[in-house]
Amino acid sequence: MAKGRVYLMTAQMEFTSFPFQRKEGIDLLHGALSLAVHSKEVPRFTDFLRLINASFEGEDGFIRGFWEEAFGCFFPESMIDRQGRVSCTGKEKLENLPASIFEMSMTSHSYSVYNAVYAVAYALHNMISFQLKKTESVIEAIHSLLAQHLWELNHFVKIISFNNSVGETIFFNQNGEVETGFDIINWVTFPNLSFLRVKVGDIQPLSLAENTFTISEETIIWPKWFNQTKPFSVCNDHCHPGYRKAKKEGKPFCCYDCLPCPTEKISNQKDMDNCFQCPLDHYPNEEQNFCLPKFVTFLSYEEMLGNIFTSFILTFSIITILLLWLFIKNNDTPIVKANNETLTYILLISLLLSFLCALLYIGQPHQWTCLLRQVTFGIIFSMAVSSILAKTIIVILAFMATKPGSRIRKWMGKRLGLSIVLSCSFIQTIICTVWLSTFPPFLDVDMYSMPKEIVLICKEGSAIMFYCVLGFMGLLAIISFVVAFLVRKLPDTFNEAKFITFSMLVFCSVWLSFVPTYLSTKGKYMVAVEIFSILCSSGGLLAFIFFPKCYIILLRPDLNNKEQLKGGKKLNSLP
Repeated sequence: MAKGRVYLMTAQMEFTSFPFQRKEGIDLLHGALSLAVHSKEVPRFTDFLRLINASFEGEDGFIRGFWEEAFGCFFPESMIDRQGRVSCTGKEKLENLPASIFEMSMTSHSYSVYNAVYAVAYALHNMISFQLKKTESVIEAIHSLLAQHLWELNHFVKIISFNNSVGETIFFNQNGEVETGFDIINWVTFPNLSFLRVKVGDIQPLSLAENTFTISEETIIWPKWFNQTKPFSVCNDHCHPGYRKAKKEGKPFCCYDCLPCPTEKISNQKDMDNCFQCPLDHYPNEEQNFCLPKFVTFLSYEEMLGNIFTSFILTFSIITILLLWLFIKNNDTPIVKANNETLTYILLISLLLSFLCALLYIGQPHQWTCLLRQVTFGIIFSMAVSSILAKTIIVILAFMATKPGSRIRKWMGKRLGLSIVLSCSFIQTIICTVWLSTFPPFLDVDMYSMPKEIVLICKEGSAIMFYCVLGFMGLLAIISFVVAFLVRKLPDTFNEAKFITFSMLVFCSVWLSFVPTYLSTKGKYMVAVEIFSILCSSGGLLAFIFFPKCYIILLRPDLNNKEQLKGGKKLNSLP
């Protein structure tokens, strides 16, 4: 107990003990409020207390023990420590004791005992009366009563109803409880160790009154230092953890609504004014009263999506290897020669590597995989698209070289195709080198995108360099599409420009839709979007450029001859 507090005490708390008065003093109780079981002053009770002295000693020795503690004395036969005590005369008066040690008025606790004794007495009377109806004499009724079990008295206690000496009706309700209320008591203490209990309000039983709670604020005497906020109560239930208090407009400050915490916040105590965020590596549970640790996640081989992507990657890689074997085996046929077999091999190998590089995006990311992902993807795809561009340019030059006196023939050959592929790949390699040397990709954790997950991701490092890589690759694809579209109708049975047009259309569509989809996706699904784009664009190139040729090589070998070539002599003259 410390100064600066106003104590609110529950019913039946008695502060009338001598040890408390000695050690603490009663001034701490000045202004306190307590609940007391409703009571009234019993007539002549004070007169009875004035007659009590040590000669009332019974078998239990209670009075003499109390007498020694209250008056600070000792009896000759007592074993108490006599130091600082005087001999008890037995004629000391209880009314001379301070109120903090002994009260001369009947307390609420004593009033409850008083009513309990009378209730048992009336119950015994009813029980004897019941036995008299079954026996012929009082003596037999008493003997029959003594032979009964004590628990049989409970029935008669529950059904009694009587008026006590102060005129109050005492009875038990259907639950076996005494219907009583509470008095609200204000404690007023004085320097001479006396005090008053002033009734300032009451709480009526719920079954007896509509206005169950009344209190007179003007009657309450507060401590002298108490001049600020008065003690307050709430006019509604507490807000449980997971909720926060919200003030009701036009209502007292103790009245409030309980609102659920926002989705990403919690409250872990009752009646919190505000909810608070969990730590970054935790998330709220369903009740929003506790924080749970987030689990680390990434696109792994074990989950369904990782299995599906891995299956497609391996399938496309096997198909690409079979196509490469097929074209090498038939390298001396007109359809392979007419479309520059060297560039065909480069394109197939680039597509194979592009499929395999998608594996770098699956599994737990590390620093080295973050560095290799985008760089490998950018260089390999630039090689594939540049080889398609070279094939398209060579088709144009081939038809231009057939004009009499044309000087373009000297530009024809394997060197031109390789030069285009190497040049474009070199430019992309320079861009990637600058990227790695300035702001390289790095391993990072994303704690915000997913509510219950910590996602391991590879950050681009420099978004500008990442889009430069995509932009250069897109530029090559657009040029290849435009050139192939312009020469798609040149007269040649094996002219693959029209197939390149479709493949570049698919390629550009995939990567144009990639950017907004990638930016709007969160967590590990960003990686899934990039893998999907790689597989779709590479698969489109593979299908539109090579499947028509495979059809002729495998199913229509009769078309794979020089007679089917329009302008066959011209193509035969090509290296």
